[in-house]
Amino acid sequence: MSRHLEDKRRQRLAAEQGVSANPWGGRLSIALVYPNSYHQAMSNLGFQAVYRLLNQRGDTLCERFFLPDPEDLADYRRRNLPLVSLESSRLLADFDLVAFSISFENDYLNLPFLFEHGHLPLFRVERTERHPLVLCGGVCAFLNPEPLAEIMDFFAVGEAESILDGLLDVLLGCGASGRTALKEQLAGTRGIYLPEFYQVDYHPDGRIAAIRSRPPAPPQVSRVWMADIDTLPTSSAVLTEATELGDMFLTEVSRGCSRACRFCAAGYIYLPVRERSLETLQHEARLGLRQRGKIGLVGAAVSDYSQIEALNETILECGGKTSLASLRIDSLRRSEAEALKASGHKTVALAPEAGSQRMRDLINKGIDDAQVIEAVELLAEVGIPNLKLYFLIGLPQETLEDIEAIVELALRARDIWLQAGRQRGQIGQVTLSVNPFIPKPFTPLQWAGMESLKTLKKKVALLRSRLNRQPHLALNVESLRSAQLQSVLARGDRRLATCLPDLAAGEPLAGTLQKIAASEEFFSQRTREVDEIFPWEVIASGVDKTYLLSEYRQALGGKLSARCFNGCRRCGICH
Repeated sequence: MSRHLEDKRRQRLAAEQGVSANPWGGRLSIALVYPNSYHQAMSNLGFQAVYRLLNQRGDTLCERFFLPDPEDLADYRRRNLPLVSLESSRLLADFDLVAFSISFENDYLNLPFLFEHGHLPLFRVERTERHPLVLCGGVCAFLNPEPLAEIMDFFAVGEAESILDGLLDVLLGCGASGRTALKEQLAGTRGIYLPEFYQVDYHPDGRIAAIRSRPPAPPQVSRVWMADIDTLPTSSAVLTEATELGDMFLTEVSRGCSRACRFCAAGYIYLPVRERSLETLQHEARLGLRQRGKIGLVGAAVSDYSQIEALNETILECGGKTSLASLRIDSLRRSEAEALKASGHKTVALAPEAGSQRMRDLINKGIDDAQVIEAVELLAEVGIPNLKLYFLIGLPQETLEDIEAIVELALRARDIWLQAGRQRGQIGQVTLSVNPFIPKPFTPLQWAGMESLKTLKKKVALLRSRLNRQPHLALNVESLRSAQLQSVLARGDRRLATCLPDLAAGEPLAGTLQKIAASEEFFSQRTREVDEIFPWEVIASGVDKTYLLSEYRQALGGKLSARCFNGCRRCGICH
């Protein structure tokens, strides 16, 4: 490793709080790999939680690996530098287990680099007894593991706190068992999916005909989760300034979301909704404020937390500031807005998701224009300088009139912001963040197709023509090609693994998919048949497919559904 990279490694370790360097001894050594930069990884609370859990045990030791920083990647490739751990500069191949934590499908393209520079063969069948086992965890592992099925030895299906102990008991108890015997034991372990124990049969047109398991693997691997998230802390394990969220101490408020937005994977794969107690969070906040001046509250629906006002009050009374990962338009309170202002927030984000009521009803957003405007007015009144609004385009049944509705709503919000800014003598900016809709597994809209690039470009052009020259209003649109790639990777099957090296090398998506006799239209854009077997059905998420199908039909009919409530039994998760 070059002196420059070694210096950077030492500087990062020196800047971190909460890390101790321990000798390996006789412990199981685990390489925890985040397939993106240090900057992104150390802002990921789930990654930090796993790191903490592994190093709290007396029989395991975990070290971290990251994708090199963008400015260093070319140097790694040109000089063929090895990828080594942050803690002790060991190679990936030196560890007993290599565990990937993957949250975003587009990070799959970083895997060929990480394996090559970690001195590990990329594909499972190429690895032997002398290589470490390779595990994949994180959201992608239980959303749709299949595009990585020919790469990973096994997947952790669900929440780490409920899986790790059982998994490690098998790994530590295997003794001198060979790779085959160990995998036999893992195949019957709760929450563990081993792709080699499953055979996928295809129809001539490429659709899946059947998914068949062989013992001891179950027909489907059930997602596992913690019934009581109050029993273990989920907060910053390592504090460092070298990340986007480096100025705050992060703590998880809740898991799951009761809103049942039909496009949102997080709203379904983290069910049931669970909250941490106010007392626990107040305790963690007080501890966190000894190290940072701001507490970052994390969760899919933070502003829906039942004790949010009391928690914010505690943080402010202790002299701290607060930051929320998400705000809900219809549950935004003045006290919450004032807490954000008092905490020095320069920008607050709201997510109308669609401009027209018809589209908001289709996705079950459960809000109207009046509520959006009321929330904008409240944030403007308390003096938040800048506003960000999130919108989706390309939803099923969407027309250009629905795009015009986004323009109209954005201009109304901008006018409110301008008026408030003039009154206080400081005019801020309204930013529209526009993202193409991507149908995700285990959501009601998993049957829908992603809109074609041609149509999406037309809609983006309309937005730009109407909004680009508006004062104090900015339009940011996610890369359409990146979104298309994400859609293919999110909805694809295990044949995609062979495409990753070419895609990582920059080969065009269309040409690469032709090598496996497939296309973007097949994986991404087509509407799936009602009775079609999805690649991800090797996983049992806990939410009934019949319920999701009924919600899909409700969506196409423009009908709203109630959010989760105590005693609800509709989706099957709370049986």
